[in-house]
Amino acid sequence: MERDREPPGRVPLDRPLLRHVAVERVEPDHDQRPVDEDERQSRAGAEEEAGEAALILFSPRGTYDEATEFIDRITGAIDKVGDRHADLYVGQAGSASTGKALDEMFGSQLARAGIISIPLTLVILLLVFGSFVGALVPLVLALTSVAATIGLVALPSHIIPMDQAISEVILLIGLAVGVDYSLFYIRRERDERKAGRDTDAALEAAAATSGRAVLISGFTVMIAMAGMFLSGDKTFVSFAVGTMMVVAVAMVGSLTVLPAVLSKLGDRIDRGRVPFVGRRLARTRGESRLWGFVLGHVLRRPVVAAVASAAVLVALAVPALGLHTATSGLDSLPKSLPEVQSLNRLDEAFPGGAEPAVVAIKGNADDPAVRKAVADLKDAALASGKALKPVTIETAPGGTSIRVLIPLVGSGTDDVSNDALATLRKEIIPSTIGAVAGVEVAVTGDTAASHDWTAMMKSKAPIVFGFVLLFAFVLLLVSFRSIVVAAKAIVLNLLSVAAAYGVVVMLFQWGWAADVLDFQQTGGIAAWLPMFLFVILFGLSMDYHVFILSRIREYFDRGLDTEQAVAKGIRSTASVVTSAAVVMVFVFAVFATMPLVDMKQMGIGLAAAILIDATIVRAVLLPATMKLLGRWNWYLPAWLGWLPQLEHERSAEPEPARS
Repeated sequence: MERDREPPGRVPLDRPLLRHVAVERVEPDHDQRPVDEDERQSRAGAEEEAGEAALILFSPRGTYDEATEFIDRITGAIDKVGDRHADLYVGQAGSASTGKALDEMFGSQLARAGIISIPLTLVILLLVFGSFVGALVPLVLALTSVAATIGLVALPSHIIPMDQAISEVILLIGLAVGVDYSLFYIRRERDERKAGRDTDAALEAAAATSGRAVLISGFTVMIAMAGMFLSGDKTFVSFAVGTMMVVAVAMVGSLTVLPAVLSKLGDRIDRGRVPFVGRRLARTRGESRLWGFVLGHVLRRPVVAAVASAAVLVALAVPALGLHTATSGLDSLPKSLPEVQSLNRLDEAFPGGAEPAVVAIKGNADDPAVRKAVADLKDAALASGKALKPVTIETAPGGTSIRVLIPLVGSGTDDVSNDALATLRKEIIPSTIGAVAGVEVAVTGDTAASHDWTAMMKSKAPIVFGFVLLFAFVLLLVSFRSIVVAAKAIVLNLLSVAAAYGVVVMLFQWGWAADVLDFQQTGGIAAWLPMFLFVILFGLSMDYHVFILSRIREYFDRGLDTEQAVAKGIRSTASVVTSAAVVMVFVFAVFATMPLVDMKQMGIGLAAAILIDATIVRAVLLPATMKLLGRWNWYLPAWLGWLPQLEHERSAEPEPARS
């Protein structure tokens, strides 16, 4: 761990002093030896003088996970070395120590975001329901779904390794869908009671209507989350397991526990009224005046509304065409961490030296041809201008493998580093060690891992996107018996996601929000973010779409024409959709306050997409296109007539005659 105090002054580093520090630099408990003894002896001379700075390399013993477990003992030993040499500034950084520090910060920040999200959600629900009991019901259901899932996820964790952030991801998604499903169900039950039904009849109507919408929405969300199984990344796979489980638990709870609770509470759900808010809600009967006003203008001028809203979405999405992905580099890490400060110092004195490219060679180290090829590899790397000193060569005990550490030019994640990596892999290695018969060669290290992981995300994205789109289309087609409804839902969701991508590019890749959100512009977006945003947003936005369409289809099936059904369906659902969206926007926005740039990008991306989806898309573009399409909204080709006829929402109101 880097020392907190500044060095007393610059001290020239003579080689005897440097070797003395190198030999005594790590003296842990001798019975545990976290630093490999052979490694320590073989690399004691791997230091490189640079005027007033020196780089000493050593490798902790065992695997990365094992090294992380005893990294505290290593850093403690290094601190003692610094204490014995008060005239030197001694700091350390590397994959294990920096990774552990970031993991600890990440975990604490996610926990903080979760703690903030809960009271924030309660405040919003108080404004939605106007009563404490009504606000607590959806929040408690969401939290119990989260708690149950965190317990249940222990079962698949014996087969599928779970990422350390899985609990926070479950909380994030569990709050979103749990509150959504409860809002949909409770609002419908209240509407039915206001229409004159008793509690039991209102619950039956809510179960047959909003309950069905929750079921369709839940399966659609789970299909979207299942796309992460195809990513090929263990973190995404663990997220898929956790999110699908919490959606399933929330869905089952909304269809079983929630009706029982509502039956028991009856009119008592309105107890603990919030002054003024409760009376205002009672007067409006759940219909939004604002969205009613907007909807009136949209339906009077559907062409203008459709063109204008589509133009706004396209304008927001255009920057996404220049979206550039990369894994997090040094510039994106919190500067407050001592390990990051050490990495910055190392990068200034020894560019690429802290995390060099590692050329792993499997072959006979005693073979003269191998030794010459390794020497040629070192010379060619330095001569190419793509590598920096020191290039270190290590031989494993027994001489069965060799490791060559080559610091590359660039930051480690930028185009310069990627170009250097490509030169090393495609030109230097094939012409040197790669040309020796019987030798196996691979390149690893942070730069290679970053490049390869980003490439994997790009290659898997079309597969994941295609899976989600195809199965969501099929589910919507079966649910609504309309090829137009299913296709339009896909298009509208894609517009929402594309607009969110554009917002993230403008704010982060272009750096428009760098000062406001306190981050350093890196010129790229986290490589994992596009796939994660697509899957999460596609699933969550389907909540709104299914709920609104189910209500519109109900009124259409009861005899209203398309325009009347759209107007009545959206007016009766607008307040619920807006409330659910506000909850999610504020919960997601909390992540923008975290120090990690990746989390800021995720929070802003999710919040922006939900806001865009619940306003421009669902309140303007959806009704405008439905008005223009008229009866074509419900078109189903004759050859699909075998699809099951599913009953849509019904209410206690008398059926009007279709004009």
